[in-house]
Amino acid sequence: MNSSKYINNEGQLLKYLEGKLSGDELYEFQKMMAESNLLNDAVEGLEIVGNTNKINTYVADLNKHLQNYTSSKRDRSIKNHLQLNDWSLISIFLTIALCISGYIVVKLLKS
Repeated sequence: MNSSKYINNEGQLLKYLEGKLSGDELYEFQKMMAESNLLNDAVEGLEIVGNTNKINTYVADLNKHLQNYTSSKRDRSIKNHLQLNDWSLISIFLTIALCISGYIVVKLLKS
């Protein structure tokens, strides 16, 4: 899911709430809502509020939270990848060297 479409476009959310989206835009926005429980909950909450004077503030705040949520999710996935530092590489190299040395010693002893 590409959440950046609605995170960075508050106007689209406001247009949806005001019923001003065209057919294609409406379809795409509803598709994003179906894929994102967070966006769906945000839209439902804003529909309940109904106060158009404060809705811009709410939308900006929700988009900020969505941005933080998706960026923290991306950061977690980056942290979960294997990170090799110098000591890891040295230990891998030494393990391989020890295995090769052991193989050579065993071969020499059999000869």
